[in-house]
Amino acid sequence: MTNPRIALIHATPVAMQPIGDAFGQLWPAARITHLLEDSLSADLAAEGRLTKRIIERFVTLTRYAHGCGADAVLFTCSAFGVAIEAAASAVPIPVLKPNEAMLEEALTAGRRIGLLATFEPSIPSLQAELEQMAQAKKVALEITARVVPAALTALHAGCAADHDRLIADAAHEIGDCDALILGQFSMASAASVIPARPRRKVLTSPYSAVTRLKRLLAAGGGSAVIAAARQSAVRSSE
Repeated sequence: MTNPRIALIHATPVAMQPIGDAFGQLWPAARITHLLEDSLSADLAAEGRLTKRIIERFVTLTRYAHGCGADAVLFTCSAFGVAIEAAASAVPIPVLKPNEAMLEEALTAGRRIGLLATFEPSIPSLQAELEQMAQAKKVALEITARVVPAALTALHAGCAADHDRLIADAAHEIGDCDALILGQFSMASAASVIPARPRRKVLTSPYSAVTRLKRLLAAGGGSAVIAAARQSAVRSSE
């Protein structure tokens, strides 16, 4: 599949440029479309949990993207893992969670994981995904998590440099680890200002996701390919 149509579904506009940049650098032949539903994050924060109604909205968005001719769907919102799983089961095309490729990379780097997020509800979802994957691989993780809400506020205010600096400061607080995860697509720009540390791998969602999606669609592109790849990832370090 040389020029697939990829639907990118966002819960916040600040995720749009990072993933667009990643496609531009790694897979310019892909035809990307953006679908923004910016009430999702606010509604999740207000509810405090993923409700049945929020999950149904994810299914509706995914079916809409499929009906518009998408060959695959990539969500860029990291706090909605269960909702994305429900959406993936509703259509016959690949549907990727935003962070699954990045989390797999993190687990191959080692057991000490640093986790940064700028949207607090993302932390439980990310930790749950990490722990589920680690349990399947029989790996005991040491996770150190930090939330940097001021960075997201700065980004919404147009202060990208302050956003990146605050994330870099939080990365310094976490210190040594095998993998440092930047848990939102919108955080990708901060990777370049985080000082390098020996044996610490800094991972961002957009580049990991695009790389994996390109590989999966080249392999055939169906839902069965996605499922097989996930099972392979689980078995890889057993």
